[in-house]
Formats: sequence, structure tokens, C-alpha cells
Amino acid sequence: SMAIMLGKLFGLTVIVTCGDSDKCAAALEIGADHAIDYKAADFVEEVKRITDGKGVELVLDMVAGDYVARNLRCMKEDGRHVTIAVQGGMQAELNMAVIMSRRYTLTGSTLRPRSNAFKALLAKEIADNAWPFVESGQLRPVMDQTFPLAEAAAAHARMEAGSHIGKIVLAAA
Repeated sequence: SMAIMLGKLFGLTVIVTCGDSDKCAAALEIGADHAIDYKAADFVEEVKRITDGKGVELVLDMVAGDYVARNLRCMKEDGRHVTIAVQGGMQAELNMAVIMSRRYTLTGSTLRPRSNAFKALLAKEIADNAWPFVESGQLRPVMDQTFPLAEAAAAHARMEAGSHIGKIVLAAA
């Protein structure tokens, strides 16, 4: 949800994939230009249709695994694929000739192993580029539900069920 909102604030056309029609509707409501139910449609073909066969410049991938090869088929030449989570698995089989001929850039990132100095620079970049949207009220996290800390198991069950839209919060007393 945050990537959708930031993308729109930075002037991007945002295409998302979701696992059901309710999540697609929520994505459109918070600003996505297009939302594809990947269980009901081939997202590669839908992206081709939406972009008139050109493809997208950037894929922000939270799934990885066997989705990577399909994501690459959604990208235009010189496109970038950024992996930020591996919910679908840590391994992907890729055709390197396609990556080379289309000049794709594949990268990924996670903050845990990064130095405190890097994290400080990132925090400054966020403060400079995104925080003004927070201060103006244009950017707010999407909240799903708040649970008392004593109900952490219920909050975790809601998260595992996958029906939530937005952040699940634990609140102390």
C-alpha cells in the first residue's frame, strides 16, 4: 500500500497484482491505476494489454520464486526488477540470454544487514523526499485493525489468513 501511494505521489503509473477482487478494489481506492487479480487473470498478459505491449520500467517484487521469470516478461527493455521480499521462495530460474539482450537490471535489498551509517542516510533521504507528504497529510499508512497486546495471537492469525488490507497493529493497554 505504501509503494502504491508513494508511486502516485512521485507521478508514476502504478500497476499492482493482488490475490482477490477485494484487494484489487482496495488497491485502486488508495491510488493504483490498475489492479490485476493474479488468481483470475494472467498478469503478464494483462500488463502487456495495459501498456500496449511496451511493458513496465520497474517491478517491485515481494514474491520472488517462480514469479521472477513472469515479472521479467512484464518489463520493457532496460527495465529494473527490485526484490524486497521472498514470500514465494528464494530461488528463481532465469534465462540469462533474455536478461542480457533486454538489458535488464535485477537487484534486491533488505535493511537488516546494512550498517547504521547506511540506515541513517536512508532515513535522511526519506525525511527529505517522503516526509513532506506525511506532514502535508497526503501520505498516511493504510490501517487494517488494532489488537491489544494480549491478543497478539489473534493478530498473527489475521495476518496469516491474508485477508487484511493494511497494517495490523498491536497496542499496549
